[in-house]
Amino acid sequence: MSVKLTTRQNGDVIIVDTSGKLTLGEGTSSLRTTIRELVAGGSRRIVLNLADVTYIDSSGLGELIGAHTSVITAEGEMKLLNLAKRVHDLLKLTKLYTVFEVFEDEAAAVASFGATKANA
Repeated sequence: MSVKLTTRQNGDVIIVDTSGKLTLGEGTSSLRTTIRELVAGGSRRIVLNLADVTYIDSSGLGELIGAHTSVITAEGEMKLLNLAKRVHDLLKLTKLYTVFEVFEDEAAAVASFGATKANA
């Protein structure tokens, strides 16, 4: 099964619910396309909900970094939500955990956008 992406809005934050495998090929290209379309459409606050991602490979990790870079370049922010243990461990192992803000709770992730701006 490839990755399935569903977007929804929570206030001025776009939540991208992701499920399946984030691997080389269709999975990574659909994530890239979705993030680019959101940024092109003016979205600057994006939360990637990875609760239902069962597997992620090096291409998937690269795509997460690429998506993050696209959003940052557009002066936005992208945060990760609900990492499965396997994905969490992979981010820790690759030291990418320091690149992303990671949340377990959607309300906290959404609220963090306002907090980040207030602290800046």
